Amino acid sequence: VWSDLDVMKERFAKLLLGEDMSGTGKGVPSALALSNAITNLAASVFGEHRKLEPMAPDTKERWKKEVGWLLSVTDHIVEFVPTRQTAENGTTMEIMSTAQRRDLQMNIPALRKLDAMLIGYMDNFVDQTEFWYEKGGDNKRDDDKWWMPTVKVPAEGLSDVTRKWLQYQKECVNQVLKAAMAINAQVLVEMEIPEIYIESLPKKGKTSLGDAIYRSITDEEFDPIEFLEGVDLSTEHKVLDLKNRIEASTIIWKRKMQTKDAKSSWGSIISFEKREQFEERAETILHLLKLQFPGAPQSQLDISKIQYNRDVGYALLESYSRVLESLAYSVISRIEDVLGADAAATNLTASEAARRQLEMNAPRKLDAREELEKLNEAPASMTLYDFMGWHFDQDELMRKKEEGTLDEAGEAMLLKKAPSLAPKKFSYVDSLAGGVRSPSARH
Repeated sequence: VWSDLDVMKERFAKLLLGEDMSGTGKGVPSALALSNAITNLAASVFGEHRKLEPMAPDTKERWKKEVGWLLSVTDHIVEFVPTRQTAENGTTMEIMSTAQRRDLQMNIPALRKLDAMLIGYMDNFVDQTEFWYEKGGDNKRDDDKWWMPTVKVPAEGLSDVTRKWLQYQKECVNQVLKAAMAINAQVLVEMEIPEIYIESLPKKGKTSLGDAIYRSITDEEFDPIEFLEGVDLSTEHKVLDLKNRIEASTIIWKRKMQTKDAKSSWGSIISFEKREQFEERAETILHLLKLQFPGAPQSQLDISKIQYNRDVGYALLESYSRVLESLAYSVISRIEDVLGADAAATNLTASEAARRQLEMNAPRKLDAREELEKLNEAPASMTLYDFMGWHFDQDELMRKKEEGTLDEAGEAMLLKKAPSLAPKKFSYVDSLAGGVRSPSARH
Protein backbone atom coordinates (compact mmCIF):
# COMPACT_ATOMS: atom_id res chain seq x y z
CA VAL A 1 0.00 0.00 0.00
CA TRP A 2 1.40 3.35 -1.05
CA SER A 3 1.52 6.24 1.38
CA ASP A 4 0.50 9.80 0.43
CA LEU A 5 4.18 10.67 0.23
CA ASP A 6 4.85 7.88 -2.26
CA VAL A 7 1.93 8.96 -4.45
CA MET A 8 3.04 12.60 -4.34
CA LYS A 9 6.60 11.62 -5.27
CA GLU A 10 5.32 9.71 -8.29
CA ARG A 11 3.06 12.59 -9.41
CA PHE A 12 5.80 15.21 -9.23
CA ALA A 13 8.38 12.87 -10.78
CA LYS A 14 6.13 12.60 -13.85
CA LEU A 15 5.77 16.38 -13.93
CA LEU A 16 9.54 16.94 -13.69
CA LEU A 17 10.12 14.40 -16.46
CA GLY A 18 7.48 16.02 -18.63
CA GLU A 19 5.66 12.66 -18.80
CA ASP A 20 8.70 11.11 -20.51
CA MET A 21 9.51 8.24 -18.18
CA SER A 22 12.61 7.31 -20.20
CA GLY A 23 14.31 10.44 -18.85
CA THR A 24 15.79 11.30 -22.26
CA GLY A 25 14.47 14.86 -22.28
CA LYS A 26 11.72 14.30 -24.82
CA GLY A 27 8.93 15.20 -22.45
CA VAL A 28 6.31 17.93 -22.77
CA PRO A 29 6.75 21.42 -21.21
CA SER A 30 5.85 21.93 -17.55
CA ALA A 31 2.68 23.88 -18.38
CA LEU A 32 1.27 21.11 -20.55
CA ALA A 33 2.35 18.41 -18.07
CA LEU A 34 0.42 20.13 -15.26
CA SER A 35 -2.59 20.71 -17.51
CA ASN A 36 -2.63 17.02 -18.45
CA ALA A 37 -2.21 16.00 -14.80
CA ILE A 38 -5.34 17.89 -13.70
CA THR A 39 -7.30 16.63 -16.71
CA ASN A 40 -6.30 13.02 -16.07
CA LEU A 41 -6.97 13.28 -12.34
CA ALA A 42 -10.48 14.59 -12.98
CA ALA A 43 -11.13 11.82 -15.51
CA SER A 44 -10.09 9.12 -13.03
CA VAL A 45 -12.11 10.64 -10.17
CA PHE A 46 -15.30 11.75 -11.95
CA GLY A 47 -15.26 9.54 -15.05
CA GLU A 48 -17.30 6.74 -13.48
CA HIS A 49 -19.61 9.00 -11.46
CA ARG A 50 -22.72 8.63 -13.63
CA LYS A 51 -25.55 8.97 -11.12
CA LEU A 52 -27.07 11.74 -9.03
CA GLU A 53 -25.56 10.70 -5.73
CA PRO A 54 -22.82 11.89 -3.35
CA MET A 55 -19.23 11.00 -4.16
CA ALA A 56 -17.69 8.18 -2.13
CA PRO A 57 -15.79 9.66 0.86
CA ASP A 58 -12.46 8.15 -0.19
CA THR A 59 -12.87 9.42 -3.77
CA LYS A 60 -13.79 12.89 -2.53
CA GLU A 61 -10.78 12.93 -0.23
CA ARG A 62 -8.47 11.79 -3.03
CA TRP A 63 -9.69 14.59 -5.32
CA LYS A 64 -9.24 17.31 -2.69
CA LYS A 65 -5.80 16.05 -1.74
CA GLU A 66 -4.32 15.46 -5.20
CA VAL A 67 -5.74 18.55 -6.88
CA GLY A 68 -4.34 20.49 -3.90
CA TRP A 69 -0.89 19.08 -4.63
CA LEU A 70 -1.04 20.23 -8.22
CA LEU A 71 -2.45 23.67 -7.39
CA SER A 72 0.27 24.19 -4.75
CA VAL A 73 2.56 25.11 -7.63
CA THR A 74 0.67 28.42 -7.92
CA ASP A 75 1.85 29.41 -4.42
CA HIS A 76 5.32 29.86 -5.89
CA ILE A 77 4.34 31.81 -9.04
CA VAL A 78 5.05 35.38 -8.00
CA GLU A 79 5.47 38.90 -9.35
CA PHE A 80 7.21 41.99 -7.99
CA VAL A 81 4.99 44.54 -6.27
CA PRO A 82 5.97 47.86 -4.63
CA THR A 83 5.76 47.87 -0.82
CA ARG A 84 6.70 50.43 1.83
CA GLN A 85 9.28 49.54 4.44
CA THR A 86 10.17 51.58 7.53
CA ALA A 87 13.81 51.56 8.62
CA GLU A 88 15.00 51.59 12.26
CA ASN A 89 15.64 55.34 12.09
CA GLY A 90 12.02 55.95 11.07
CA THR A 91 12.59 56.72 7.40
CA THR A 92 10.20 55.12 4.91
CA MET A 93 11.34 53.70 1.62
CA GLU A 94 9.62 51.90 -1.20
CA ILE A 95 11.04 48.52 -2.18
CA MET A 96 9.99 45.74 -4.53
CA SER A 97 8.83 42.52 -2.87
CA THR A 98 7.26 39.35 -4.23
CA ALA A 99 3.59 38.38 -4.04
CA GLN A 100 1.54 35.67 -5.70
CA ARG A 101 0.64 36.67 -9.25
CA ARG A 102 -2.53 38.74 -9.30
CA ASP A 103 -4.58 36.54 -11.64
CA LEU A 104 -3.79 33.45 -9.56
CA GLN A 105 -4.45 35.29 -6.30
CA MET A 106 -7.95 36.10 -7.54
CA ASN A 107 -8.94 33.02 -9.54
CA ILE A 108 -7.52 30.04 -7.64
CA PRO A 109 -9.57 30.72 -4.45
CA ALA A 110 -12.64 31.37 -6.63
CA LEU A 111 -12.21 28.06 -8.44
CA ARG A 112 -11.59 26.21 -5.17
CA LYS A 113 -14.88 27.65 -3.92
CA LEU A 114 -16.72 26.55 -7.06
CA ASP A 115 -15.17 23.11 -6.62
CA ALA A 116 -16.42 22.84 -3.01
CA MET A 117 -19.88 24.04 -4.03
CA LEU A 118 -20.17 21.42 -6.77
CA ILE A 119 -19.18 18.63 -4.39
CA GLY A 120 -21.73 20.02 -1.93
CA TYR A 121 -24.50 20.01 -4.53
CA MET A 122 -23.71 16.36 -5.31
CA ASP A 123 -23.87 15.59 -1.58
CA ASN A 124 -27.40 17.01 -1.49
CA PHE A 125 -28.69 13.93 -3.33
CA VAL A 126 -28.12 11.67 -0.33
CA ASP A 127 -31.07 9.59 0.90
CA GLN A 128 -33.45 10.59 -1.89
CA THR A 129 -36.02 7.90 -2.74
CA GLU A 130 -38.16 9.30 -5.56
CA PHE A 131 -35.88 8.21 -8.41
CA TRP A 132 -33.45 5.34 -8.88
CA TYR A 133 -31.32 3.65 -11.53
CA GLU A 134 -31.72 0.29 -13.23
CA LYS A 135 -28.96 -2.18 -12.53
CA GLY A 136 -26.77 -4.32 -14.77
CA GLY A 137 -28.55 -6.05 -17.63
CA ASP A 138 -31.78 -4.15 -16.99
CA ASN A 139 -30.16 -1.01 -18.35
CA LYS A 140 -31.69 -0.76 -21.87
CA ARG A 141 -31.13 2.87 -22.75
CA ASP A 142 -31.25 3.36 -26.53
CA ASP A 143 -30.65 7.10 -27.01
CA ASP A 144 -27.38 8.98 -27.63
CA LYS A 145 -26.37 8.37 -23.99
CA TRP A 146 -26.54 4.59 -24.25
CA TRP A 147 -23.65 4.12 -21.81
CA MET A 148 -25.40 5.99 -18.99
CA PRO A 149 -27.60 4.17 -16.45
CA THR A 150 -31.34 4.45 -17.02
CA VAL A 151 -33.15 6.55 -14.45
CA LYS A 152 -36.57 5.45 -13.16
CA VAL A 153 -39.29 7.40 -11.34
CA PRO A 154 -42.62 6.31 -9.82
CA ALA A 155 -45.44 5.56 -12.28
CA GLU A 156 -47.22 8.80 -11.28
CA GLY A 157 -44.02 10.82 -11.66
CA LEU A 158 -42.16 12.89 -9.09
CA SER A 159 -43.91 14.79 -6.36
CA ASP A 160 -44.28 18.50 -6.99
CA VAL A 161 -41.85 19.44 -4.21
CA THR A 162 -39.16 17.06 -5.51
CA ARG A 163 -39.59 18.40 -9.03
CA LYS A 164 -39.17 21.98 -7.81
CA TRP A 165 -36.20 20.98 -5.66
CA LEU A 166 -34.49 19.38 -8.68
CA GLN A 167 -35.07 22.55 -10.71
CA TYR A 168 -33.59 24.54 -7.85
CA GLN A 169 -30.51 22.29 -7.73
CA LYS A 170 -30.16 22.62 -11.49
CA GLU A 171 -30.22 26.42 -11.26
CA CYS A 172 -27.56 26.36 -8.53
CA VAL A 173 -25.25 24.10 -10.53
CA ASN A 174 -25.90 26.19 -13.64
CA GLN A 175 -24.57 29.28 -11.85
CA VAL A 176 -21.37 27.36 -11.03
CA LEU A 177 -21.17 26.22 -14.66
CA LYS A 178 -21.45 29.76 -15.98
CA ALA A 179 -18.84 31.06 -13.53
CA ALA A 180 -16.37 28.31 -14.48
CA MET A 181 -17.06 28.92 -18.18
CA ALA A 182 -16.41 32.64 -17.75
CA ILE A 183 -13.09 32.09 -15.98
CA ASN A 184 -12.01 29.49 -18.54
CA ALA A 185 -12.94 31.73 -21.46
CA GLN A 186 -11.02 34.66 -19.97
CA VAL A 187 -7.88 32.56 -19.42
CA LEU A 188 -8.01 31.26 -23.00
CA VAL A 189 -8.31 34.84 -24.25
CA GLU A 190 -5.17 35.76 -22.31
CA MET A 191 -3.16 32.87 -23.80
CA GLU A 192 -1.04 33.68 -26.82
CA ILE A 193 -2.17 32.42 -30.20
CA PRO A 194 0.51 29.99 -31.44
CA GLU A 195 2.26 30.90 -34.66
CA ILE A 196 1.67 27.39 -35.96
CA TYR A 197 -2.09 28.04 -35.76
CA ILE A 198 -1.82 31.41 -37.50
CA GLU A 199 0.26 29.90 -40.30
CA SER A 200 -2.48 27.33 -40.93
CA LEU A 201 -5.13 30.00 -41.58
CA PRO A 202 -6.21 31.27 -45.02
CA LYS A 203 -5.56 34.95 -45.72
CA LYS A 204 -9.25 35.86 -46.00
CA GLY A 205 -12.02 35.47 -43.45
CA LYS A 206 -14.44 34.72 -46.28
CA THR A 207 -12.39 31.65 -47.21
CA SER A 208 -12.64 30.33 -43.68
CA LEU A 209 -16.36 31.01 -43.28
CA GLY A 210 -17.63 30.01 -46.70
CA ASP A 211 -19.83 32.19 -48.92
CA ALA A 212 -23.15 31.57 -47.13
CA ILE A 213 -21.94 32.29 -43.59
CA TYR A 214 -19.85 35.25 -44.78
CA ARG A 215 -22.88 36.83 -46.46
CA SER A 216 -24.96 36.40 -43.31
CA ILE A 217 -22.35 37.97 -41.00
CA THR A 218 -21.62 40.90 -43.31
CA ASP A 219 -25.28 41.63 -44.13
CA GLU A 220 -26.57 45.04 -43.04
CA GLU A 221 -29.53 43.45 -41.22
CA PHE A 222 -27.57 41.02 -39.07
CA ASP A 223 -29.22 39.26 -36.13
CA PRO A 224 -27.10 36.64 -34.27
CA ILE A 225 -30.15 34.74 -32.95
CA GLU A 226 -31.70 34.46 -36.41
CA PHE A 227 -28.31 33.47 -37.81
CA LEU A 228 -27.98 30.52 -35.40
CA GLU A 229 -31.59 29.49 -36.03
CA GLY A 230 -30.82 29.27 -39.74
CA VAL A 231 -27.65 27.18 -39.35
CA ASP A 232 -27.67 23.39 -39.11
CA LEU A 233 -26.45 22.61 -35.58
CA SER A 234 -28.03 19.17 -35.34
CA THR A 235 -24.80 17.36 -34.45
CA GLU A 236 -21.81 18.03 -32.22
CA HIS A 237 -19.54 17.90 -35.27
CA LYS A 238 -21.48 20.67 -37.02
CA VAL A 239 -21.39 22.88 -33.92
CA LEU A 240 -17.63 22.41 -33.63
CA ASP A 241 -17.10 23.06 -37.34
CA LEU A 242 -18.99 26.37 -37.14
CA LYS A 243 -17.03 27.40 -34.06
CA ASN A 244 -13.71 26.58 -35.77
CA ARG A 245 -14.66 28.58 -38.88
CA ILE A 246 -15.81 31.65 -36.94
CA GLU A 247 -12.82 31.64 -34.57
CA ALA A 248 -10.46 31.45 -37.55
CA SER A 249 -12.23 34.37 -39.23
CA THR A 250 -11.96 36.55 -36.09
CA ILE A 251 -8.18 35.93 -35.93
CA ILE A 252 -7.83 36.78 -39.62
CA TRP A 253 -9.86 40.00 -39.26
CA LYS A 254 -7.95 41.07 -36.15
CA ARG A 255 -4.64 40.63 -37.94
CA LYS A 256 -5.93 42.63 -40.90
CA MET A 257 -6.97 45.45 -38.56
CA GLN A 258 -3.47 45.44 -37.01
CA THR A 259 -1.73 45.46 -40.40
CA LYS A 260 -1.26 48.89 -41.98
CA ASP A 261 0.74 47.69 -44.98
CA ALA A 262 -1.78 47.21 -47.80
CA LYS A 263 0.75 45.13 -49.74
CA SER A 264 1.05 42.62 -46.92
CA SER A 265 -0.65 39.27 -47.32
CA TRP A 266 -2.67 40.23 -44.23
CA GLY A 267 -3.63 43.62 -45.67
CA SER A 268 -7.28 44.54 -46.22
CA ILE A 269 -9.26 46.57 -48.75
CA ILE A 270 -12.28 46.74 -46.41
CA SER A 271 -12.43 49.69 -44.00
CA PHE A 272 -11.23 49.32 -40.43
CA GLU A 273 -14.72 50.11 -39.09
CA LYS A 274 -16.40 47.45 -41.21
CA ARG A 275 -13.78 44.86 -40.30
CA GLU A 276 -14.24 45.68 -36.62
CA GLN A 277 -18.01 45.31 -36.97
CA PHE A 278 -17.65 41.89 -38.62
CA GLU A 279 -15.26 40.75 -35.90
CA GLU A 280 -17.68 41.85 -33.15
CA ARG A 281 -20.52 39.97 -34.83
CA ALA A 282 -18.42 36.83 -35.02
CA GLU A 283 -17.51 37.15 -31.32
CA THR A 284 -21.20 37.45 -30.46
CA ILE A 285 -21.96 34.22 -32.30
CA LEU A 286 -19.14 32.47 -30.44
CA HIS A 287 -20.54 33.56 -27.05
CA LEU A 288 -24.01 32.35 -28.01
CA LEU A 289 -22.62 29.00 -29.15
CA LYS A 290 -20.79 28.62 -25.84
CA LEU A 291 -24.02 29.25 -23.94
CA GLN A 292 -26.19 27.05 -26.15
CA PHE A 293 -23.73 24.13 -26.28
CA PRO A 294 -21.69 24.21 -23.04
CA GLY A 295 -20.65 20.57 -23.43
CA ALA A 296 -19.24 20.95 -26.95
CA PRO A 297 -15.64 19.78 -27.57
CA GLN A 298 -12.80 22.30 -27.60
CA SER A 299 -12.13 24.18 -30.81
CA GLN A 300 -8.93 23.95 -32.85
CA LEU A 301 -7.85 27.36 -31.49
CA ASP A 302 -8.37 26.32 -27.85
CA ILE A 303 -6.54 23.02 -28.32
CA SER A 304 -3.67 24.81 -30.04
CA LYS A 305 -3.41 27.40 -27.26
CA ILE A 306 -3.34 24.74 -24.55
CA GLN A 307 -0.80 22.60 -26.39
CA TYR A 308 1.69 25.40 -27.06
CA ASN A 309 1.08 27.50 -23.92
CA ARG A 310 4.20 27.91 -21.76
CA ASP A 311 2.66 29.88 -18.87
CA VAL A 312 2.23 27.46 -15.95
CA GLY A 313 -0.25 29.75 -14.18
CA TYR A 314 -2.51 29.93 -17.22
CA ALA A 315 -2.23 26.15 -17.68
CA LEU A 316 -3.45 25.48 -14.14
CA LEU A 317 -6.27 28.03 -14.31
CA GLU A 318 -7.45 26.76 -17.69
CA SER A 319 -7.38 23.06 -16.84
CA TYR A 320 -8.95 23.47 -13.38
CA SER A 321 -11.79 25.68 -14.66
CA ARG A 322 -12.30 23.30 -17.61
CA VAL A 323 -12.72 20.18 -15.46
CA LEU A 324 -15.10 22.04 -13.11
CA GLU A 325 -17.07 23.20 -16.13
CA SER A 326 -17.25 19.61 -17.37
CA LEU A 327 -18.35 18.29 -13.96
CA ALA A 328 -21.05 20.95 -13.61
CA TYR A 329 -22.36 20.18 -17.10
CA SER A 330 -22.42 16.47 -16.21
CA VAL A 331 -24.44 17.10 -13.03
CA ILE A 332 -26.93 19.25 -14.96
CA SER A 333 -27.29 16.49 -17.56
CA ARG A 334 -28.03 13.93 -14.83
CA ILE A 335 -30.69 16.24 -13.34
CA GLU A 336 -32.23 16.69 -16.78
CA ASP A 337 -32.32 12.89 -17.16
CA VAL A 338 -34.45 12.65 -14.02
CA LEU A 339 -36.71 15.51 -15.11
CA GLY A 340 -37.03 13.87 -18.52
CA ALA A 341 -38.08 10.57 -16.95
CA ASP A 342 -40.61 12.49 -14.87
CA ALA A 343 -41.99 14.20 -17.97
CA ALA A 344 -42.35 10.82 -19.70
CA ALA A 345 -44.10 9.32 -16.66
CA THR A 346 -46.62 12.16 -16.50
CA ASN A 347 -47.17 12.07 -20.29
CA LEU A 348 -46.06 15.63 -20.91
CA THR A 349 -45.99 16.63 -24.54
CA ALA A 350 -42.65 17.59 -26.06
CA SER A 351 -43.60 21.28 -26.05
CA GLU A 352 -44.68 21.18 -22.41
CA ALA A 353 -41.47 19.41 -21.38
CA ALA A 354 -39.40 21.96 -23.31
CA ARG A 355 -41.29 24.80 -21.67
CA ARG A 356 -40.61 23.34 -18.23
CA GLN A 357 -36.88 23.12 -19.04
CA LEU A 358 -36.74 26.59 -20.62
CA GLU A 359 -34.11 28.87 -19.13
CA MET A 360 -35.36 32.25 -17.91
CA ASN A 361 -32.23 34.23 -18.81
CA ALA A 362 -31.52 35.26 -22.39
CA PRO A 363 -28.10 34.30 -23.79
CA ARG A 364 -25.44 36.96 -23.26
CA LYS A 365 -21.73 37.40 -22.84
CA LEU A 366 -20.47 35.77 -19.66
CA ASP A 367 -18.75 37.83 -17.01
CA ALA A 368 -16.80 35.97 -14.33
CA ARG A 369 -17.28 38.62 -11.64
CA GLU A 370 -21.01 38.88 -12.24
CA GLU A 371 -21.56 35.12 -12.22
CA LEU A 372 -19.61 34.67 -8.97
CA GLU A 373 -21.52 37.55 -7.37
CA LYS A 374 -24.78 35.83 -8.31
CA LEU A 375 -23.60 32.80 -6.38
CA ASN A 376 -23.16 35.03 -3.32
CA GLU A 377 -26.68 36.41 -3.60
CA ALA A 378 -28.44 33.10 -4.29
CA PRO A 379 -29.89 31.02 -1.43
CA ALA A 380 -27.49 28.37 -0.17
CA SER A 381 -27.76 24.78 -1.32
CA MET A 382 -30.37 22.70 0.47
CA THR A 383 -31.08 19.01 0.75
CA LEU A 384 -34.54 17.84 -0.27
CA TYR A 385 -35.69 17.81 3.37
CA ASP A 386 -34.45 21.37 3.96
CA PHE A 387 -36.19 22.49 0.78
CA MET A 388 -39.46 20.81 1.75
CA GLY A 389 -39.49 22.40 5.18
CA TRP A 390 -38.82 25.89 3.85
CA HIS A 391 -41.21 25.41 0.93
CA PHE A 392 -44.15 24.32 3.06
CA ASP A 393 -43.57 27.06 5.64
CA GLN A 394 -43.75 29.63 2.87
CA ASP A 395 -46.96 28.11 1.47
CA GLU A 396 -48.64 28.22 4.88
CA LEU A 397 -47.60 31.84 5.44
CA MET A 398 -48.85 32.83 1.99
CA ARG A 399 -52.23 31.20 2.73
CA LYS A 400 -52.56 33.16 5.99
CA LYS A 401 -51.60 36.38 4.22
CA GLU A 402 -54.33 35.87 1.62
CA GLU A 403 -56.84 35.18 4.40
CA GLY A 404 -55.74 38.29 6.30
CA THR A 405 -54.73 36.29 9.41
CA LEU A 406 -50.95 36.74 9.14
CA ASP A 407 -49.36 38.41 12.21
CA GLU A 408 -46.19 40.56 12.28
CA ALA A 409 -43.92 37.61 13.07
CA GLY A 410 -45.33 35.70 10.13
CA GLU A 411 -44.85 38.72 7.87
CA ALA A 412 -41.18 38.82 8.87
CA MET A 413 -40.79 35.09 8.20
CA LEU A 414 -42.38 35.47 4.78
CA LEU A 415 -39.84 38.08 3.82
CA LYS A 416 -36.99 35.91 5.07
CA LYS A 417 -34.83 34.22 2.45
CA ALA A 418 -34.12 30.51 2.32
CA PRO A 419 -31.89 29.41 5.22
CA SER A 420 -28.19 29.84 4.66
CA LEU A 421 -26.57 26.46 5.20
CA ALA A 422 -23.22 27.12 3.55
CA PRO A 423 -20.39 29.58 4.24
CA LYS A 424 -20.37 32.86 2.37
CA LYS A 425 -19.36 32.43 -1.23
CA PHE A 426 -16.11 33.94 -2.49
CA SER A 427 -16.68 37.08 -4.54
CA TYR A 428 -14.55 39.03 -6.92
CA VAL A 429 -15.63 42.27 -5.23
CA ASP A 430 -14.02 41.04 -2.00
CA SER A 431 -10.80 40.30 -3.82
CA LEU A 432 -10.72 43.70 -5.52
CA ALA A 433 -11.22 45.35 -2.15
CA GLY A 434 -8.20 43.57 -0.76
CA GLY A 435 -10.06 40.71 0.88
CA VAL A 436 -8.30 37.87 -0.92
CA ARG A 437 -7.24 35.03 1.33
CA SER A 438 -3.59 34.14 1.43
CA PRO A 439 -2.52 30.93 -0.31
CA SER A 440 -2.04 29.24 3.07
CA ALA A 441 -5.66 29.97 3.97
CA ARG A 442 -7.10 27.97 1.09
CA HIS A 443 -9.48 25.21 1.96
